[in-house]
Amino acid sequence: MDSPDGPQKTLSVCELGLYEIPLATGPKKLPKWWRYRQIVREYVAEFTGVMIVVIFGDGVVCQRVLSTYAGVSPTPYGEYLSISVGWAVGVAVAGWISIGISGGHINPAVTLVMATFRGFPWKKVPGYIFAQMMGGLVGASIIYANYIHAIDIVEGGRHIRTLKTAGLFSTYALDYMTNLSCFFSEFIASALLIIGVFAVTDKNNAAPSKSLLPIALFIILLGIGASLGMETGYAINPARDLGPRILTSMVGYGSQVYTFRNHYWLWCGVIGPIFGCFFGAFLYDFLLYDDSGNIFCC
Repeated sequence: MDSPDGPQKTLSVCELGLYEIPLATGPKKLPKWWRYRQIVREYVAEFTGVMIVVIFGDGVVCQRVLSTYAGVSPTPYGEYLSISVGWAVGVAVAGWISIGISGGHINPAVTLVMATFRGFPWKKVPGYIFAQMMGGLVGASIIYANYIHAIDIVEGGRHIRTLKTAGLFSTYALDYMTNLSCFFSEFIASALLIIGVFAVTDKNNAAPSKSLLPIALFIILLGIGASLGMETGYAINPARDLGPRILTSMVGYGSQVYTFRNHYWLWCGVIGPIFGCFFGAFLYDFLLYDDSGNIFCC
């Protein structure tokens, strides 16, 4: 009921205004851990998002590939489409977890593009990228622990690790691909990714509601995987590729995961997606985006 001084007011106890307490009960002092939680919340969302992407993505690759060996499974589980669907589902679930908290970048290339073209604070960029990389590493470690016995069977022992199974966690191009072709494949796939992301988040276009945005991301990733994934494994995300690659180098695969094809991991798994995303963002904003926040608008 109202106090003698008038109607009872409420006081927000966190930045997002999600929890309120009556002034009549007196302001409550928040515990220190809660304040720290608010500081790291966005970064934890990015970490968790990438971890989920890698758990679903590397998990479906391990299940599909390892099950083709007779010593692992009597019958194969899944087809190539299973891999495309698994990665797309991972991105969708990660989106539902992180979009409302951190914006759902779950990709260092996307974070850099958002800082350049959409006003995302540059001071948060290093923390976002670090969280994303660690999410990729932890996600891959979980999948490695889950499938380690099957990997042992395929490799021929616990202490044998070759590129034959390293490709379960990070991308390695097909043998016939030239270095330029590998870069081009990642460049095009990443450009399409960011054009799709910009389109479904453009309020002046046919953008879905925030709750349906992960479904749009699912469709984008499914299309990229089903159409462009064969030649390089469509990294399109430095954290999804480099995080698991670091994990493989830590568990016995050694330096071969970095020296493959003259440091393929750098120019194809990292630089290719970044350049592709920037090119796609430039095309969308220069030719299609119609908003006052457009950096090309006079």
